[in-house]
Amino acid sequence: MPTCHESIRPATRRITLSFLLTLASCLVLMGCKEGKNASNKPASAGTYFPIRVGESTLQLQLAISSAEHQQGLMFRKELPENHGMLFIFERPKQQGFWMKNTPLPLDIGYFDSAGKLLEVHKLFPYDETPVVSRSRQILIAIETNRGWYAKNDIDTGAQLDMAALKTAIEQRGVSPAKYAIED
Repeated sequence: MPTCHESIRPATRRITLSFLLTLASCLVLMGCKEGKNASNKPASAGTYFPIRVGESTLQLQLAISSAEHQQGLMFRKELPENHGMLFIFERPKQQGFWMKNTPLPLDIGYFDSAGKLLEVHKLFPYDETPVVSRSRQILIAIETNRGWYAKNDIDTGAQLDMAALKTAIEQRGVSPAKYAIED
């Protein structure tokens, strides 16, 4: 006949084994959660975000830091159709862009803090003459392949999808509150 201790041992082993399996499962699940969080790191400067301008959608990279502003689309030999680069500044002001080391013919659209397109200008390959906005209310500039605005019937007054822009800024790991975006 088993003693008291002998009858408890198998139950203790089952509880211990059950506890260890549960603990191992929790650790695995925590590891999966940690891995998921690791993949939620901010999007890189090379990430494209779909953002509407008027009735057309562009795949836009965001230039948000001064280094990204300076680099722009320099040295790019091609830009896929319906792709471009969006430059956002902390405060509205008159803006100027040039094409140093940029071999692509581009257009630039200048937008105010409400996302309204105010001006469109042509940019010529390698031209280091600044193309300055007439308005002093420019918060956003979007460079596209030459002719994109005309091809898509995007005229002054067209609206940029500001909700999509704010989401893209957040995905880059920056607070949209850093910018003077009008609600």
